[in-house]
Amino acid sequence: MGGVRLLAIDGPSGSGKSTFAAAVVAALRERGVSTALVGTDDFATWSDPVSWWPRLRAGVLDPLADGRAGRYRRMDWTTGEAKPGPLVDVPVPHVLVLEGVSAGRASVRPLLSYLCWMDDPDPGVRLERAVARDGETSRPHLLAWQRFEFGWFSADRTAAHADATFGPMEADQRG
Repeated sequence: MGGVRLLAIDGPSGSGKSTFAAAVVAALRERGVSTALVGTDDFATWSDPVSWWPRLRAGVLDPLADGRAGRYRRMDWTTGEAKPGPLVDVPVPHVLVLEGVSAGRASVRPLLSYLCWMDDPDPGVRLERAVARDGETSRPHLLAWQRFEFGWFSADRTAAHADATFGPMEADQRG
């Protein structure tokens, strides 16, 4: 992707992607590597889990590939429902960490330097983690989201294309 290395951290909701991504970004920055983090939750909504990708590509991936800073409008989840939020500037980093559901989708794989898959096979545990993070009112949305994810990941075959797979215990130990 031009001079930017693209690391995707993908996996189902509640599997530890955000925690792992924050640890990776911190470790890279400690080593003096300029790093930016963009989460797919900044784009996705309950009603639009993955078709927002052209906004990410046009606002972030294409400009960075051309050596220019990116910019996008983050979704604001403070009320429990997504609505357009603030603009986010993405300076040109050495490494862009793209974290979240669909971050390693088939259409971006040719641009990736590395794809990490976060795996926790217990949907009940993942659901409770996500509810603890997002609040009890999110439970019905998260249940529907889990059903969507199952179909998405089955069709996209993201896990099969990962360079590395981490379970929840491994991610906690690396964080």
